[in-house]
Amino acid sequence: MQTATDMTTPEIPAPLQRKIIHIDMDAFYAAVEQRDFPQYKGKPIVVGGSPDGRGVVATASYEARKFGIHSAMSARRAIQLCPQAIFVRPRFDAYKSVSVYIREIFNRYTDLIEPLSLDEAYLDVTEDKLNIGSALEIAKQIKDAIRDELNLSASAGVSSNKFIAKIASDMNKPNGLTFIGPSKIERFMEKLPVEKFFGVGKVTADRMKKMGLHTGADLKQLSEQDLVMRFGKTGKFYYKIVRGIDERPVQPHRETKSLGAEDTFEEDLSTQEEMITELEQIAEKVTARLEKNQMKGKTLTLKVKFHDFTQITRNQSFVTPIGDYLSIMAAAKELLTRADLENSKVRLLGLSLSNFGNLPPSAKVTDPDQLELF
Repeated sequence: MQTATDMTTPEIPAPLQRKIIHIDMDAFYAAVEQRDFPQYKGKPIVVGGSPDGRGVVATASYEARKFGIHSAMSARRAIQLCPQAIFVRPRFDAYKSVSVYIREIFNRYTDLIEPLSLDEAYLDVTEDKLNIGSALEIAKQIKDAIRDELNLSASAGVSSNKFIAKIASDMNKPNGLTFIGPSKIERFMEKLPVEKFFGVGKVTADRMKKMGLHTGADLKQLSEQDLVMRFGKTGKFYYKIVRGIDERPVQPHRETKSLGAEDTFEEDLSTQEEMITELEQIAEKVTARLEKNQMKGKTLTLKVKFHDFTQITRNQSFVTPIGDYLSIMAAAKELLTRADLENSKVRLLGLSLSNFGNLPPSAKVTDPDQLELF
């Protein structure tokens, strides 16, 4: 008797749900200074350049943040907001040493670590070394180890993708631990105000609100095509992320190719004077990020986006790497003149440095403040 062949299609296993942790040290540079120098405890500490020159804030302690001081702000503005602030020059060797130790703590649990800077990183603990199985428990153990072994605090976000984990880590700072499970992601994104989206600055958020887009739920009502028409290629990202989709892997060996900053303007710029004023603020941000990562580059690029979303770039290369504000701003003005933008309607300006050459190990990361989502 012949047995009928079983033609049932084998069941395809569902893809493994990822377990992603984002660890972000709390006011890292300032916290190290307060730990190492007890006289700074409880005081408004600003780590960065001098308020007497064109210095910028790298990090501010939570005591200083109460006055509105934040990273990338000019030191002059910081001293205006808090005259009693104590300005401290960065000690990068000390911060690097602590960062290496933190990395060793991460390595106890996984080798899939993507540093974003000295003070933050993504970890993929889908399969952890200690077979703990719970990303939330691993995050708690990492936070405890950082506190007990280094006398510092960190905040952690736990979810199934990088975007949500990063947002989660910022929700209950300092010393926070926030978990957003897969079943809650889409509802969480629907309720999230647009200004809380990583990569959405104040100007873009204001622009969204003028369109009646206040939350993720509002964005979700638009088709992908509508979002691209309104926001360019970033619209594709918005379409996915409001649905909880972020497939970017944790990349342990991703290197920085460029580091910069850009701003979108609520009203189009049309004069060179307006553009120079905005570029000065952008150059301050770039300088702060370069200083934070101890980097200098040989190529400066100016990015210009017009009101119709078309864009151009202009760049200049140097024999000697640059990284200070005055050099960046001088080159930016020259590139602006070369671009001949007078009477153009400019919606966005950006500056970035590249061609870093041989980077220090801590710099082989992606700057978290750049929206590199595609």
